[in-house]
Amino acid sequence: MGRAFEYRKASKLKRWGAMSKLFPKLGKIITLAAKEGGTDPDMNPRLRTAILNAKAENMPKDNIEAAIKRATAKDTASMLEVSFEGKLPHGVQLFIECMTDNNTRTVANVKNILTKNGGEMLTKGSLEFMFDRKALIEFPLKDDMDLEELELELIDAGLEEIEAEDGVVIVTGDYTSFGALNSALENMGIEITKANLERMPNSPITITEKEQAEIDRILDKLEDDEDVQKIFTNIA
Repeated sequence: MGRAFEYRKASKLKRWGAMSKLFPKLGKIITLAAKEGGTDPDMNPRLRTAILNAKAENMPKDNIEAAIKRATAKDTASMLEVSFEGKLPHGVQLFIECMTDNNTRTVANVKNILTKNGGEMLTKGSLEFMFDRKALIEFPLKDDMDLEELELELIDAGLEEIEAEDGVVIVTGDYTSFGALNSALENMGIEITKANLERMPNSPITITEKEQAEIDRILDKLEDDEDVQKIFTNIA
């Protein structure tokens, strides 16, 4: 089993799953994508991907349409994408990706949560070498699919790895190949079910169940913040 599937399985067991938290976060991504590239998914690849990922999480159609409409509202505040790096007890390192209309507020909130729970904010760029930023794209494995043939077709688009398990195919590439891989798969008539940019740790660490429970409590506090979109850690 490759890194992508190990990452996927671990991610499915972790946070960011509660609907009350998840849908507003997905909505922000859709609104920003529509605001920056237009409200027509056919002409806006980023919006198309945002909608795809929202549907994969069972976000209702009405919520998706409302998020797109918000992009054209006059009172919609300008949103920024920002990320922070930090460390927590037990050797845990983390990237925190946020979307905010007030960066000062977001910085203060994230820093406050970290410092109050035995962690600290790190200088931007401190953890870049500790994580690989990858494009991960998922789609169903069909009976007539030949993975070796697909691999050859996708190499020029930046494919690094293709693997299948439990009826799911995961294509992995460098983050710079995200658009090219998406386009190549769409041109081949393959129905993508999920596409994301993820940060995968180069040297994952193992911690005890007790330590994991402590870390999860801190991560839950971070994810309760409305500006926090995703958190990536170096935990195996």
